[in-house]
Amino acid sequence: ILLMAMESLLGPAACKKDEKALQFIQDMTTNVDSVQEKVLAEILTQNANTEYLKRYKLGGATDRDTFKSKIPVITYEDLQPDIQRIANGDRSPILSAHPITEFLTSSGTSAGERKLMPTIQEELDRRQLLYSLLMPVMNLYVADLDKGKGLYFLFVKAETKTPGGLLARPVLTSYYNSEQFKTRPYDPYMVYTSPNEAILCSDSFQSMYSQMLCGLYYQKEVLRVGAVFASGLLRAIRFLQLNWQQLAQDIATGTLNQRITDPSIRECMSSICFKPNPYLAEFITNECSGGNWEGIISRIWPNTKYLDVIVTGAMAQYIPTLNYYSGDLPLTCTMYASSECYFGLNLKPMCEPSEVSYTIMPNMGYFEFLLHESSASSLTSDASPPRLLELVDLELGKEYELVISTYAGLCRYRVGDILRVKGFHNSAPQFHFVRRKNVLLSIDSDKTDEAELQKAIDNALELLREFNTSVVEYTSYADTKTIPGHYVIYWELLVKDPNDAPTHEVLNQCCLTMEEAFNTVYRQCRVADNSIGPLEIRIVKSGTFEELMDYAISRGASINQYKVPRCVSFTPIMELLDSRVLSVHFSKACPHWTPERRN
Repeated sequence: ILLMAMESLLGPAACKKDEKALQFIQDMTTNVDSVQEKVLAEILTQNANTEYLKRYKLGGATDRDTFKSKIPVITYEDLQPDIQRIANGDRSPILSAHPITEFLTSSGTSAGERKLMPTIQEELDRRQLLYSLLMPVMNLYVADLDKGKGLYFLFVKAETKTPGGLLARPVLTSYYNSEQFKTRPYDPYMVYTSPNEAILCSDSFQSMYSQMLCGLYYQKEVLRVGAVFASGLLRAIRFLQLNWQQLAQDIATGTLNQRITDPSIRECMSSICFKPNPYLAEFITNECSGGNWEGIISRIWPNTKYLDVIVTGAMAQYIPTLNYYSGDLPLTCTMYASSECYFGLNLKPMCEPSEVSYTIMPNMGYFEFLLHESSASSLTSDASPPRLLELVDLELGKEYELVISTYAGLCRYRVGDILRVKGFHNSAPQFHFVRRKNVLLSIDSDKTDEAELQKAIDNALELLREFNTSVVEYTSYADTKTIPGHYVIYWELLVKDPNDAPTHEVLNQCCLTMEEAFNTVYRQCRVADNSIGPLEIRIVKSGTFEELMDYAISRGASINQYKVPRCVSFTPIMELLDSRVLSVHFSKACPHWTPERRN
């Protein structure tokens, strides 16, 4: 028994504080089932008198069997009427006995609006707890991270208020604005180059410029470079490509670009006491002026040990570009979280991106798992609803859909994430993130499913009708070779009268019409965040999609069951499509977006 216990230890802690954190991870992952039982009992006790639990006559029960037999498994649409009441100002205990302090916005609903996830004050402490575990784990693999700084490009996004006056904003915007972040105690392992004032500036140019300037000024002290998503770090590199001359000028003269007008940024930057550094400015100019951007991260920040960015799920498409700009620095993914709940962390953060697995911490919420269709081939439409499984009942290699219950009042809520069990740490499963359920296209925080893509195409088709033209077939892909990335749609058209074919301008307008139909998350990324480029339509030759089918059949697809894939990424298919392109078209304007929430 002693030998087994020693083998399950994560490793020698870098300091006393780390030792406590690593022991906490050991305790949580060893006692998964008892922790989960306790968490559910706490959630149900805390919220016993809420309208939601009373609606299903739970009667104060806190055991798992009663909970599972009485509380239904739900989606956001099921919960939306209750959430709308809270958003409109109803302060009665509908979902949570504790006051709802704000809404955390998530990806769009079928109506194109953001999902509003209720949260309570104590959730900030729970999120902070998970953050506090990340560096103790990283310190097991990378030494001396307390000897320098982290260059992290962190940003806030637009906030709105619901009709009832509650803030609605992304989870990271909420966290960066919290006292837990702004007044965090000094930790030598968590020193950032970016001042809080730059992170909290809502103007994306001023925020990025200030953070990049600080990162360049402290370039020899930078030990790790990161952003939340891989796409965010690539936007920072693109920003450097476009603005290095002005940045070098500021460093040479010890001044700050006049475009930086935010008073709090100007004040904090002056207090940092940047001194003129013509040698550093010359170094930056030499590195950036030659047009060679390969390995630029390692060249400008030569002491960088790794990149800290999410490169799992849809973000995996950015790995080759990150490798190019970084000179193949290690890519680390440290944690798994969403607007609904923070879930867990990667206990082997220096592994290859394809091997990343996340260990769910059982204290963060109550977790159940629905066997995913690909792992439940014997399940038929006539079968009774499958039983949801506990965290300790999962099997190696199988895929599951995550269902959560939280202290903030979500009960048996389907998050939509598909996870595959890759292994176990003590009795806790370790999951590979497979994908977001039903998502076709994603560049940044956007998530576009097939129904939404079809709706956007239907809207664009209205413009083609007056030319007696229709779309025979279509497919799509997320092009991440450009920075920022953008959606590409392949259309094969049937033009009844070649003398009255849609003009180039009309097809450009089709691009914009599609963008107008996408959800508010996509449109914010396009308009406010500049994290998605203009949508592109590529018109292909007649018969292209028949060739696509022939190719699929030649690789073993059944002619009777073949369906045109609505999203493609396989290189030979991309090459076939691109070799048949007749013309390309782009949105010439941005779609409409404002921070205000629609009624």
